[in-house]
Amino acid sequence: LCKGRVLLLIIPICLMFSILGTTGIIVNSVIAFIPIGVMIARKLKLDAIFGVSLIYLGTYAGWNVSLISPQTLGLSQRIAELPLLSGMSFRIVIYLTFLVCTICYIYWYARKIKKDITQSILGLERFPNSLGTNENEIKMQKLTLQHKIVLLFSGGSLLAFIICTLIFKWTENEMAGLFIFIAIGAGLISRMKVNDIAKTFMDGCQKLVYGALIVGMARAVIILLEQGQLLDTIVHGLSTLLAPLSPITGTLGMFIGSAAIHFLISSGSGESTMLMPILVPLADLLHITRQVAVQAVLFGEGVVNCINPTSGVLMAILATSGISYGKWLKFMIPLTIIWSILAAIFLTIGVLIKWGPF
Repeated sequence: LCKGRVLLLIIPICLMFSILGTTGIIVNSVIAFIPIGVMIARKLKLDAIFGVSLIYLGTYAGWNVSLISPQTLGLSQRIAELPLLSGMSFRIVIYLTFLVCTICYIYWYARKIKKDITQSILGLERFPNSLGTNENEIKMQKLTLQHKIVLLFSGGSLLAFIICTLIFKWTENEMAGLFIFIAIGAGLISRMKVNDIAKTFMDGCQKLVYGALIVGMARAVIILLEQGQLLDTIVHGLSTLLAPLSPITGTLGMFIGSAAIHFLISSGSGESTMLMPILVPLADLLHITRQVAVQAVLFGEGVVNCINPTSGVLMAILATSGISYGKWLKFMIPLTIIWSILAAIFLTIGVLIKWGPF
């Protein structure tokens, strides 16, 4: 496969899934693609950790540094009263840096195993599950002209949304309408019946109920904090604690605090709903731009996503692949540290350049 040139395989797969991740198209549904990664790992004679990381880390290298995701970035910017998708150019630099570092880390691990198979974190049992032993487990389907048209239609619609957001200042309302438009359009292109389009759309909506409940509960907590006049007390306490600190130190404090809270609130949108109303006025008091505060929360959510034991996605992936949490943690800790260092560097740069618009 790829004549032994593993890097030529890692780059396009990670790039493709990171794009799907950073746009919020594939997040929880990444679980369905894990068997493909494991099958590739078997072909290359590597291990299950490589197969999982190829798909999972590729997706989350994008999701953790969102460019247009409405679930985290869009929600956080709306709460912070920032223009939707503002700060895009700097975020693209952040996204590419995280992606390159993730690809390099996966490639380093693959090379280490290629040189000495005993270096696999999984030991002699490189594939704990039978997942991917049979290529027929995954229904391979030829990419038809119809599929290509659907992909072009979906990608073109997202690109049009980004352009309209920059020109006409579109918000989440237009984004919601766009996804309905894409769903109907893709169904018509695929020659689905009207009832089938509606049923497929409703099946997809059902998967959002859990996330909606989490966001709703988090919002309920915020209402209690506001109506009970506790929010101002919390902001005052945090500002008193962080006031003597420099803006850079305060920003890093927001990042670390957000990362710690993410172990308790595994939903990115739920955490944004919970933290942003507190951190926005705090950022104003500390002379930190709101754009930097938003990114501090996104980084806090992102860097611990792939080691978070309360993440349903991670636990499902590990259960599917047969990898124990302890061995996955051993693999992920170095990359998590790298991600954290990169986050601290970019947040520091954001403070120094007064990354805005405000």
